[in-house]
Amino acid sequence: MDVKKALKAEIERVARRQIRQETESLRKSVARYRGDIAALKREHKALQRQFQQLTKSSAKPAQPEADDGTRQIRFAPAWLKKHRQKLGLTAADYGRLVGVHPITIYNWEQGKSKPRAAQLKALASVRGLGKREAQRKLAD
Repeated sequence: MDVKKALKAEIERVARRQIRQETESLRKSVARYRGDIAALKREHKALQRQFQQLTKSSAKPAQPEADDGTRQIRFAPAWLKKHRQKLGLTAADYGRLVGVHPITIYNWEQGKSKPRAAQLKALASVRGLGKREAQRKLAD
């Protein structure tokens, strides 16, 4: 009986050793694959960020120079509303000052439309006015 127990114990020991050797190489492979996958995920995320930055920068066209060599005039709806309120003017008065219909002023302020080049020049001329100057121009 002792031989039977000893043989059984030896077989179990050899089997465990063999299994450990086989699984060790698999564990190393799995660890290497996980590292590779993590590196690929990091690279993918970096490329996505880079792509988003490039699409954002290409979506914003560079402001070209105007025909007369001066910079093109920028327009912001929030600025227009703020400036009109600062001058204490209604949309109708501000429209007369710029030379457009009051509804156009509202549409510009809401961002529903944008002024054309000639209208931008008119807005630029109004940009530096104060309350008194604006009232004087409206009276003329």
